[in-house]
Amino acid sequence: MYIYLIVATLLLAMELVYFKVAEKLNIIDKPNARSSHSLVVLRGGGIIFLLGTWMWSAFFGFQYPWFLLAITLVAGVSFIDDIRSLPDSVRLIAHFVAMALMFYQIGILQWELWWVVLIGLIVCVGAINIFNFMDGINGITAGYGMAVAVPLVLLNREMNFVEQSFLIVTILSLSVFGVFNFRGRGRAKCFAGDVGSIGLAFIILFIIGRLIIQTGDVTWLVLIVVYGVDGCLTICHRILLQENLGEAHRKHVYQLMANELKINHPIVSLIYMGIQAIISLCFIFVCPSTIFSHWFFLIGVICLLGITYVLFMKKYYYLHEEYLKTL
Repeated sequence: MYIYLIVATLLLAMELVYFKVAEKLNIIDKPNARSSHSLVVLRGGGIIFLLGTWMWSAFFGFQYPWFLLAITLVAGVSFIDDIRSLPDSVRLIAHFVAMALMFYQIGILQWELWWVVLIGLIVCVGAINIFNFMDGINGITAGYGMAVAVPLVLLNREMNFVEQSFLIVTILSLSVFGVFNFRGRGRAKCFAGDVGSIGLAFIILFIIGRLIIQTGDVTWLVLIVVYGVDGCLTICHRILLQENLGEAHRKHVYQLMANELKINHPIVSLIYMGIQAIISLCFIFVCPSTIFSHWFFLIGVICLLGITYVLFMKKYYYLHEEYLKTL
């Protein structure tokens, strides 16, 4: 237990040191018309997730060297992008290379499994970017990360698909970041930045990937289904509106809740956190442990969330359209 106290203390110290560096190097996030914040805030506080992974490796042994290399690559490129915008092609190449390294770590980068690798690369790179899209208000990255990590800790106690210490250090990293980000509008000390949202997504996908490989059950993706449905349906919505998907926007449900409906950021984050936690815990402890039940549960949840998304947009999207007219 003492080792975790030491890790938490070191993580907090490193976050505070990063704030000093970010202030000196002017690594900031300036608000624009598409932002959900109105003040200049330090960017890149989510680098703590990468530092936490390195710290776990240093304290508990370098047990996942290829994964460590992969997250260093993808988070490093993302951090550079936070400081100075990089071409989309550079970021995309980094994502695919990092995913290939992660797949090698979990043992599926094999020629006979080429179709699994291809599907996995597409799904995982898409998931990474959805995590990045969803990082737009105070507390949502830390809160949602907790809603995914805590059920994984409970599940891992019985199934042992990843080192429990890694999950605990990840939760400590989320806690440290949350102290400075899980705050009301205008009170956040820092934002996660691409380095944080993408780094956290990579950690979560690695852990869930190991769970899927061990069980042979892809329905464990239900552990990130809330982000998945919101992200995918928002992309579909923007395609229908013939928008450039590369441009910033404020069309996610959480953005409408925070901006158009004026709901406090932590409340919106807690809603996402609570919905995902309830779904995950019901899947783990209530849903029967059969493949049919798992698929029925997953499809049912996707349908329910999808219907909720459509109804919400039908009722409140006009507020966003009115906002756009003011730009």
